[in-house]
Amino acid sequence: MAGLREDITHLAAIDRLPCSPGEREAAEWIAARLREAGARVAIEEERVVGSYYLPLGVMAAAGALGGLAALRRRHILGGALGALATAGMYQDLTGGMRRAVRSRLPQRTTWNVVAEVGDPDAAATLVVHAHHDAARTAFIFDQAAVRLIGDHLPSLRDRLDRWPPLMGLVAAGPALVALGGLLGARRARTVGTAMSASTVAMMAHMARQPVVPGANDNLTGVAVLLEVARRLEGRAPGGLRVVLLSAGSEESNQEGMLAYARRHFADLPPERTTFLCLDTVGSPELLLIEGEGFVKMYDYPAATKELVAGAARDAGVHIRRGLKFTFATDGLVPLRQGYPVASIGSVNEYLVPDNYHWPSDTPENVDYDAVAGCAQIVLGVIGRLARG
Repeated sequence: MAGLREDITHLAAIDRLPCSPGEREAAEWIAARLREAGARVAIEEERVVGSYYLPLGVMAAAGALGGLAALRRRHILGGALGALATAGMYQDLTGGMRRAVRSRLPQRTTWNVVAEVGDPDAAATLVVHAHHDAARTAFIFDQAAVRLIGDHLPSLRDRLDRWPPLMGLVAAGPALVALGGLLGARRARTVGTAMSASTVAMMAHMARQPVVPGANDNLTGVAVLLEVARRLEGRAPGGLRVVLLSAGSEESNQEGMLAYARRHFADLPPERTTFLCLDTVGSPELLLIEGEGFVKMYDYPAATKELVAGAARDAGVHIRRGLKFTFATDGLVPLRQGYPVASIGSVNEYLVPDNYHWPSDTPENVDYDAVAGCAQIVLGVIGRLARG
């Protein structure tokens, strides 16, 4: 456990905004630790936008302009702008490979760390992945409302299998503009214009906020990768190839993982490749995520979830079942491409990750028993796959 704490503490002191010098420094440090553990390591430079507030802000602005056009009786133009903005947001928020708006925005460099252990020509591959970049904070990440509900309406909290999809409100603005413009519904386009303009203001606000330390989200996942590499000592059991991927720019809507997909998925046949996503595993209770998505829920395959649950039972580590996430991790990218995928997260008593995107996401607020338990589960999954 000392190694886990040291890794997280060292990396949390680095400002790791996507595409920043700090993100590169973190990637190089992680690569060096993986090499010391005996893995074959490469740092892959990729071109990405490096934020989510710029693309979403641009699309929300298009929605707001469409709403203004529709309100001035230019219904077809307004509806078309709203529809295009809605389609762009859907692409950006659902984990798919195509993101037309991002391809037309300025690009910067992000860094993926790709380490391999075991036979490179093995019949089966397990890709265990986390991300080393960190997010900006904003007032919307304050958990006071969630805690208020949990403290005063515990029966409601206990019946939830997910929290409301707040990102759906972002896409709803342009969608209402499109609906109102094309159908001539003034109230819909008025509300949609106001919602789209509010999103523009929110994204502009977020672009100016400080970067959080990101200890739980997601240096805990990176620490598990490093611990697994140390435990494997450069060897994988049973003819298995293990890829340990620490992605950059996850906090810009999975851009690092998307770049890994474009570079590597053609060489990773789904019938021989399993993905295991680790994201924010330092809250008190580990969670096997049943499904996730910002605006559309995608369920993880039952067989892959049972693989992880079985590994947890073997290791004697508790992992919660039954919850879905209304936001998105890097696991959504291979899931959308048809791979067997499971995703491990963690929650507190209010069913949310501790200190999510908040300045208090520091090393001293990480539950290291949960991080160590996650490492045991990953090693158990490796053992189960090696045994076939």
